[in-house]
Amino acid sequence: MDKIKKYQNIILNFLHEYATKSQKSNPKDVETRVIADYDSNSFQALYIGWDGKKFEFSPILHFDIRNNKIWLQCNNTEREVVDELMAAGVPPDDIILGFQPPYARQFTGFAVA
Repeated sequence: MDKIKKYQNIILNFLHEYATKSQKSNPKDVETRVIADYDSNSFQALYIGWDGKKFEFSPILHFDIRNNKIWLQCNNTEREVVDELMAAGVPPDDIILGFQPPYARQFTGFAVA
């Protein structure tokens, strides 16, 4: 399996597992949805639906695969996502914390770009 396919599978397995677990604690009409765009290698989990009179639509997690590296663009959870990626076989030098400013990435212990 090539690296891109492997990383797609790791990300999607993680997102689907997260969505399944979080759905149990969501309000009745709020769904945790996984969105996958294979053409642009962009993957996301988000909340969508109605919580009483309030409409919920917010990203939870967002990943991109660029230049054979996983970019974690958004993590609105308490989970240590990078630890879970590494446990699934992704080396730290293939993980970029996209939500960190470029000048600070050198201090993260992960790839800079």
